[in-house]
Amino acid sequence: MTAGNARLLESPELNQHLVQFYSEHDRALAGNVGRFLAEGLRCGEAGVAIATGEHLAEFAQHLEENGADPSTALRDGRLTFLDARQTLDAFVIDGVPDWRRFDLVLGGLVGRLRGSVGVRGLRAYGEMVGVLWRDGQSAAAITVEGFWNKLLETREFSLFCGYPIDIFGQDFTVATVDQILCAHSHLLPGDPGVEPALNRAMTEVLGPRLEALRPLIKANYRPSWAAVPPVESVILWLRNNLSTTADEILSRAAAYYRRSQVQMQPDF
Repeated sequence: MTAGNARLLESPELNQHLVQFYSEHDRALAGNVGRFLAEGLRCGEAGVAIATGEHLAEFAQHLEENGADPSTALRDGRLTFLDARQTLDAFVIDGVPDWRRFDLVLGGLVGRLRGSVGVRGLRAYGEMVGVLWRDGQSAAAITVEGFWNKLLETREFSLFCGYPIDIFGQDFTVATVDQILCAHSHLLPGDPGVEPALNRAMTEVLGPRLEALRPLIKANYRPSWAAVPPVESVILWLRNNLSTTADEILSRAAAYYRRSQVQMQPDF
């Protein structure tokens, strides 16, 4: 991770809205969330994580690896873990997110934690939007992002969201992620192992054409988008400009990346 990306996690600006895309093979999400929350606790801030039970367990492990004590923080009320689906049930009516209930549940939680004695700030991680996205309710997910941004306008905290979108998959296209990128300030990069896998696949598939294409491979820039990391920008460019070969490049890159993750697993 670059120094700039590390700063986003360790010292986010107030009202900053981060997002990360992840797949089942991507191990970066839990580490990044753990770092984001642990640094906040170390600085005297409170923390909230609204996620699946599996992810909450992983976050607790990474909090410990980052020098935090999640059990004590949970007991003292400086850290709050909430189940994503149960929290959605509290403000989604007939499949439609309701702002009044969202403000009552999440706005109330943010207000209480920000007003707690001795708390210097608040960091929140949420994947309710990711749950909605996985369920095929993309419009509801974007509505919830709007609710979060409305809270960010009036409350002082930092927010980090997670979406189960595989950057190697066909869902990672300009058209598909446009609204998500418009709702955030920064897209965090995935696992560092993605870049060498992508470079290898591009070299194999494109061959001599690659050198001629390099000057053309640039970030897909839109003023309303979040800041997009270089690797994710290249993948979006491939999907947008080399539709006939993008699938082959990215399927190879995915295979190389997953193979590298298996090789990195500890041998017990």
